[in-house]
Amino acid sequence: MTHELQTEFPDASDSPGLALWRVTHSWQRAIRDALEPFELTHMQFVLLASLTWMDRSSPVTQRELADHVGIDIMMTSQVLRALEGKGLVERARHPSDGRAFALEPTATGIALANRANAAVERADRRYFAPLGASVAGFTRQLNALDRPHARPHETGR
Repeated sequence: MTHELQTEFPDASDSPGLALWRVTHSWQRAIRDALEPFELTHMQFVLLASLTWMDRSSPVTQRELADHVGIDIMMTSQVLRALEGKGLVERARHPSDGRAFALEPTATGIALANRANAAVERADRRYFAPLGASVAGFTRQLNALDRPHARPHETGR
């Protein structure tokens, strides 16, 4: 029996999946470090910042927020409860859909989202600095991979 992995890649570093895995985890460490002073997890930050950014001319639902961020509705609900417990988000029954919650960041939540976002953007600039002028193209390539059919929560998979 052979103990060698059968692969098309002559070197592990040639695998785009492994490279993405490693980069994702090192970037997440950088973001965790940036968020530590704000006592926010990465997921809490993403939901709070996204809710603060989204147009609230009509009530934002948990589903809309989950879809915007690209995560499962149950995970969204759990994280929103934590943010609500910290006084950063308010959840109320939706005015026209009794099954849904309308979400609103509190004034404290908005202020925290803005301070944390500045720290995250600084961390991103430092992390992606080795890409130089290529960062915009890299972002476009990442967006090309972020297709709706790749999100299991949207397709029921």
